[in-house]
Amino acid sequence: MTDGAGRASLRWEFAGPARILFGAGVRSELPVWARAYGRRPLVVTGRSSQRAGPVLESLREAGLEPVRFGVCGEPEVATVRQGVGLARQERCDLVIGFGGGSALDTAKAVAGLVPRAGEVEDYLEGVGQARPLPGPGLPFLAVPTTAGTGAEVTRNAVLAVPDKRVKVSFRSPFLVARAAVVDPELTLACPPEVTAAAGLDALTQLLEAWVSPRANFLTDACCAEGLPRAARSLRRVWEDGTDLRAREEMAWAALLSGLALSNAGLGAVHGLAGPLGGTLPIPHGVVCGVLLPAVTHANVRALRQRAPHHPAWERYTRAAQWLTGRADATPEDGVAWLRELTQTLRMPRLSKYGFHPGLIPGLVEKALQANSMKTNPVPLTADELAAVLEEVA
Repeated sequence: MTDGAGRASLRWEFAGPARILFGAGVRSELPVWARAYGRRPLVVTGRSSQRAGPVLESLREAGLEPVRFGVCGEPEVATVRQGVGLARQERCDLVIGFGGGSALDTAKAVAGLVPRAGEVEDYLEGVGQARPLPGPGLPFLAVPTTAGTGAEVTRNAVLAVPDKRVKVSFRSPFLVARAAVVDPELTLACPPEVTAAAGLDALTQLLEAWVSPRANFLTDACCAEGLPRAARSLRRVWEDGTDLRAREEMAWAALLSGLALSNAGLGAVHGLAGPLGGTLPIPHGVVCGVLLPAVTHANVRALRQRAPHHPAWERYTRAAQWLTGRADATPEDGVAWLRELTQTLRMPRLSKYGFHPGLIPGLVEKALQANSMKTNPVPLTADELAAVLEEVA
């Protein structure tokens, strides 16, 4: 038995946090939840402690003893190793991630590894042994301050491995947050460039999960809810960061994107993003935004040429209708809309970050081995991936 998109419909799985708190002001409930799990939290934040100040103070007022760990830039294996060492030294009994995707991914990885023996690399996909976590780590609570990665509800942490020049996942059901506290008011301080990059990451994740061959009824519901919201709100919130309604819509879309990708997988944008992010100093949201139109175009063209009756064609058509707001939109119209959006949001060329054509063969080779390529709706050749990189160079 199959659903209308040709997918098996009788067996599937859906995983997420035990609890999600969403809405303006819900950050005030964080101390209550933290006290349910421990007394000495490691609070993983971004580089600056200023934004986390009120949250740290609220934890102290509730009788907790928070220990702050700041993350500078996107997380590397060394970052996680430092966090694990600090948590053990300070005898922390839970971990709170407060910040963007880098802080949340670091926090969940630290929480998972504090009680475990071995090195971070032992648990990584692709470059390590990909050992499964044998059981729960420290309790982990997630408080996002950007609307993008959906890391507050995912079961993987994306970490850079500098000596391998790649970003890979540390993945386990034991990394899922005990509670995700999603307060859109915390995103009001995001500058336009961060808002754009984060929002394009969420949009990418929703679109890739929507066309994934592993999509199921619940991931479809997440994408069908999230894609139209991101389409109508991302430009608005980039133009006016004080628009709380648009901030709420993007926070909701980002959360939905995390639920969708955790259960349906991603695609070639993220397959290329891992090697690119590991090779160049380019923020993850930016690389997704840069790649999204070109990869979508490559997928649409490959489907038209090689598999015109593939179920993903209908899915790209429906996505184009959501993006453009037009009932007669085609997949190519969706590609055009994405191109126009990324131009409006001022996504740079990869050359800004040191990209040059000599990197293409190595990047393509690594991308073809990435797990995200397994859930791209249609296999892309090395030449097609190289053409994508040439287009955005």
